[in-house]
Amino acid sequence: MKKIVLLLLMLTLPFASAVCAKDIKAAFVYVGPVGDGGWTFAHDQGRIEMETLPFVKKTTFIESVPEGADATRVIMGLANKGYNLIFTTSFGFMDPTLEVAERFKDIAFEHCSGYKVSENMGNYFGKFYQGKYLSGIVAGAMTKADVIGYVAAFPIPEVIRGINAFTLGVQEVNPDAIVKVVWTQTWFDPGLERDAADSLLDVGADVLSMHQDTPATLQAAEARGMLAIGNDSDMRQFAPNAFLTAPVWSWGVLYKQIATDVHNGTWKPEEIWWGMETDVVQLAPLSDKVPQQIQDLVAEKKQALMQHKSQVFTGPIKGQDGKILLPAGKTYSDKELLSMNFFIQGVQGTIAD
Repeated sequence: MKKIVLLLLMLTLPFASAVCAKDIKAAFVYVGPVGDGGWTFAHDQGRIEMETLPFVKKTTFIESVPEGADATRVIMGLANKGYNLIFTTSFGFMDPTLEVAERFKDIAFEHCSGYKVSENMGNYFGKFYQGKYLSGIVAGAMTKADVIGYVAAFPIPEVIRGINAFTLGVQEVNPDAIVKVVWTQTWFDPGLERDAADSLLDVGADVLSMHQDTPATLQAAEARGMLAIGNDSDMRQFAPNAFLTAPVWSWGVLYKQIATDVHNGTWKPEEIWWGMETDVVQLAPLSDKVPQQIQDLVAEKKQALMQHKSQVFTGPIKGQDGKILLPAGKTYSDKELLSMNFFIQGVQGTIAD
């Protein structure tokens, strides 16, 4: 009986890992080029920051890796070359990472934005929707047409959650404004992103936002004399007149912690989802175009989020049909946020297949 109880207890415990490497050799797999100015650029800045740790002896990266079978081949190649800490930085790398992790139990694998964990594979992300919400407040205050365009990549929970959080921010200061969504079905395609942005400007949007990996949306706004919110990194250099702010990633904070844990032998595969209080998610400095009262409001809301005094997704929240999805005073759990697959009131668009 004691053996059965012990076995059942072990099955309910989190994964423990024997992965330990005093000298870290880390490899990164990127879905886009490091010069994209957004998602991959931000990850690579984190890699460079991690290199400053004395026990990180080597890092490398492979960029523009397609999601799918090619990713499996790339990850396998890095494992065979002796890298003992491997980061895969796109949702579509999840299953390939898990497949390779099962063959190399002495390597620590970390997958970004997914939900699967194994005995030597964890996943990590940040509560980027908090930055989206704050940037929505800025967009809602700055639109004069009450039409905000949103260029979105894929209809996965990460993107849907960000659009909804952004819209909640918009509505907080401008209940009359709508957020019109166009899907591109790609993470990195500057031409397609630019076309999508132009289509939104053509139907009256005077502020643009996005969940894409390049600054093409901002450049479209700049060319038409409109305003825009960036994504992933501080993109003001690409559209200095249009740029208002951007939710941005500071991956180095997290990468240094993971590398330190592997070095110390304390790393374990877990689901990391850090908020703005850790600095992994930040908000780029606001443009001088943003009125001081809005800047003060954003600072106040940010502080409340960081101190856990407020939550972005707190009811009442209505669906696109006007029916209550979340009653007043209720808050969505992390599990519900991580699987979000619906739009809220104020969003115009459908969740494409």
